[in-house]
Amino acid sequence: MQNYIGAIPLGFITTIRKKAAAMLLLFFLPAFFLFGQNTRGDALTLKIAVIGPGDELYFWWGHIGLVVEDKISGTSRFFDWGVFSFENENFFLNFAYGRLIYSCMVSNTESNFNHFIRTNRDITLYTLDLPADKKVTVMRFAENNMLPENRDYNYHHFKDNCATRIRDIIDLAMDGRFRADFINERSRFTLRQHVRRHTWFNPFFDWLLNFLMGQDIDRPITIWDDMFLPSEIATRIKDYQYMDSAGNERSLVSSVEVMNRSVGRPVVLDMPRKQWPRELIASLVFSALLVSVYLFYGKKKFVRIFIGLAQSLLGLFFGLSGSVLFFMTFFTDHDYTYHNSNIFFVNPLFLAALPLGLIFAFTHNEKKRFVATRLSRAFWTYVLLGGFLTMAIKLSPAFYQQNQVTQALVMPVALTMLVLMGLMGRLKKQ
Repeated sequence: MQNYIGAIPLGFITTIRKKAAAMLLLFFLPAFFLFGQNTRGDALTLKIAVIGPGDELYFWWGHIGLVVEDKISGTSRFFDWGVFSFENENFFLNFAYGRLIYSCMVSNTESNFNHFIRTNRDITLYTLDLPADKKVTVMRFAENNMLPENRDYNYHHFKDNCATRIRDIIDLAMDGRFRADFINERSRFTLRQHVRRHTWFNPFFDWLLNFLMGQDIDRPITIWDDMFLPSEIATRIKDYQYMDSAGNERSLVSSVEVMNRSVGRPVVLDMPRKQWPRELIASLVFSALLVSVYLFYGKKKFVRIFIGLAQSLLGLFFGLSGSVLFFMTFFTDHDYTYHNSNIFFVNPLFLAALPLGLIFAFTHNEKKRFVATRLSRAFWTYVLLGGFLTMAIKLSPAFYQQNQVTQALVMPVALTMLVLMGLMGRLKKQ
């Protein structure tokens, strides 16, 4: 039997109450959710950790990570988008072909910082002043990146690395305003100039890296592109201002803390140096040595051996360098080595100078020596013409490449070897 209150069935009243409760729940649920987010976010402190250069070549450009401190759990986590391992399957083969697999990992902040301190690296922390809900958004995005199905990515030196990942996270927190403010702002440097600010102190790798990198990294870039470097992110966020959802102007960084300063490391240059004079001097000194030996020792057998061995060493060094360039340009995904005019005069053909130099130096067969001399002269003529070609095509902006360091190192020696081979070819058998 159905119960009534007056003329209204009790079941009907119960149904009304349930619907009202459901409507109230739906109405207040977003507020409850937002309140929960704000409460969670208020317990979070987010910091950008900028790490200075290290000893190994791949650490010369520094490192960066996201620190998330949680008052509720009492933890401090370091989110790192620059993790790789030499023990990964086919690591070196993948590296050679430009298929670099990097990972995102999270670990204890203190243990990471202790490692950076032990290895004599700078540590600077930039505390972010973000609304509570944005802190939660950033933390959840970072945690989602750490999932096994998301943590691996194809690393690119300039377009997708540990720094660009942090840059994009900052843009996420700014709802796209961070990118919008910098994507059209012209950079003060090119990518090559940025690289050279960090490699200037090591002549060999400074030359080799710039030899291998093609004209694409000499194109104008934006400040947004600059932030492939951790130090450039630090420069941009330090004084960055933004408007929050309430219309209040806020500083993105509320405080800067220097945790450690390295001792005795080469500085990162504010302005890249012109390095081609150094290469030119080295080339002229080597050329002067060759000429001096020829002038002072005349027709002695020692001169022929010395000149021949010098050619062989040049063929070995530049031949190997040119072979690496040829491989990286045509057979790998290292796209920053593409469109490289150095290949016109420093390429695998340089290896031909190795046997020709040895034949010239040691053979007792006059005919073979004559052939080696003529071929050597033809080879050095080719190198010189190739070098001049790379100078001429720079007149067109479409083919401009900042490769003066290679031209300065190779061309004086090539001219010297061409002249000496011509003079030595006239000598009679000793």
